[in-house]
Amino acid sequence: MLVLELRKKYRFRILVFLAVFLPFCETYLWLEQITRQEDLMLGCENLPFVHPLISNVSQLSHILVDHDHKLLYCYVPKVACTNWKRVMMVLTGQSNATNLVDIPSNIAHANSSTIRLSELPKNKIKNILNEYTLFLIVRHPFERLLSAYRNKFEDNITSSRYFQTRYGKHIIKKYRPTATIADQNSGDSVSFTEFVTYLLNEGVDTNEHWTPIYDLCLPCSLNYTFIGHYETLSQDAKTILDMVGAPPVIFPLTRVGHTRDKLREYFQQLSIFTIEHLYKSYLPDFKLFGYGLEDLLGYDLA
Repeated sequence: MLVLELRKKYRFRILVFLAVFLPFCETYLWLEQITRQEDLMLGCENLPFVHPLISNVSQLSHILVDHDHKLLYCYVPKVACTNWKRVMMVLTGQSNATNLVDIPSNIAHANSSTIRLSELPKNKIKNILNEYTLFLIVRHPFERLLSAYRNKFEDNITSSRYFQTRYGKHIIKKYRPTATIADQNSGDSVSFTEFVTYLLNEGVDTNEHWTPIYDLCLPCSLNYTFIGHYETLSQDAKTILDMVGAPPVIFPLTRVGHTRDKLREYFQQLSIFTIEHLYKSYLPDFKLFGYGLEDLLGYDLA
């Protein structure tokens, strides 16, 4: 059985590593990374529940492996994961593209594009986790949630049709009392309020696009060397690639969807009671990664 110690066992090693490497970057990057590591450790210690131990390798299915550069990446949907998967394909030799956006998104997301840690033998996984650089990129929980909703239920693209069929029909049928047969059959008119009601009633872990990062990447049970933020994506990407001695790679600029600018527009459709319950559903992601609700509500929730 694969059982890993809680990440605070490795706190000293992480901070020493950062102190050695990050002074070569701009000073604020070093200080910011220390703050992020502290937020994560304190958050893990103060969350009101026991953190899951890793007893099954399937729990590591979101971690992608680059053996050549000893790099591990836990991908999180709606946090630039398509572009990071493209980067991993180039680093592992699965693609020789010089312009990463030339790699089709469906190819980048294919299961065969990069090795997953869960596919490796159990007796090698623990050593790899101890020896490789492990990183993830995080994003404001509500911004990520809204990005998922807009992309999967509002965008008129092929990939959205799956979500509208798989989830939209069910949401409309169950959470829209006035739904017509046409509404139920199409599934393409799910409102944000209906989507949130579905999450609060049936759980936030029904699909990886809105499952909390806490559940996808197990940040309180794994030793993350570097925590990147969506808000500083370009700088963090360069730092990560420099850390592992990667060849020059131009990280693609993420398509601007102005999701952050639309937070108030969408969340004002919800009651404070609903927002509080949604906040509790994503509580670990808020507490572990230094996010709050000040920008949204004007104040934070206790």
